[in-house]
Amino acid sequence: QVQLVESGGGLVQAGESLKLSCAASRSIFSINAMGWYRQAPGKERELVAEITRDSTTNYASSMKGRFTISKDNAKNTVYLQMNSLKPEDTAVYYCYVRGMLNYYWGQGTQVTVSS
Repeated sequence: QVQLVESGGGLVQAGESLKLSCAASRSIFSINAMGWYRQAPGKERELVAEITRDSTTNYASSMKGRFTISKDNAKNTVYLQMNSLKPEDTAVYYCYVRGMLNYYWGQGTQVTVSS
């Protein structure tokens, strides 16, 4: 069974950094893309960043220049480096894997940024 385990969230002050990680089980036959969504209180889930099988990256406009997505294929792990965090970045961050047939989701990790 496919599992995605997230870590790295926490409470930080504005301007500080966090690095999230998401380790996917190696039972996935083929990973086409990995990425991150986030959901703030009272808001819809929004895409943060995605990295494809060939390492093409895509970012939401508001995160460009502050966030960096990367992956380690050998570890089946995707990372999200978040710099210059703002209070509006406060949300639950969910990693995902896009496989051949299904999307798989992590359990979510809370990121809270204080003013």
